[in-house]
Amino acid sequence: MITANQLRAARALLNIDQRQMAELAFLSVPTIQRMEASDGVVRGNVDSLMKLVSALENAGIELINPGVASSTGGRGVRLREHVTTPKLKTVRQQKLSSSRALERAR
Repeated sequence: MITANQLRAARALLNIDQRQMAELAFLSVPTIQRMEASDGVVRGNVDSLMKLVSALENAGIELINPGVASSTGGRGVRLREHVTTPKLKTVRQQKLSSSRALERAR
């Protein structure tokens, strides 16, 4: 499980905004906003939560849950070493290409 605080902290470590997080996770911006507005553990459908956690892990974020080896034992996030910036251009280029193709088809 991921908390709203972990999600916000992960975005801060990646230096991305909610729109970019939505693109990485293939979710909508309102979904990310609702997740971050949650009190405590993020609530959402299983598919959305899996997309979110997967996107964070692929971007180099390691979620620290209670009971996991940590200096203080609490929840948190950390950035894995040797991680590059998340690849947002690929997602944007795919969306642009498909929207341009639709415009040409009209």
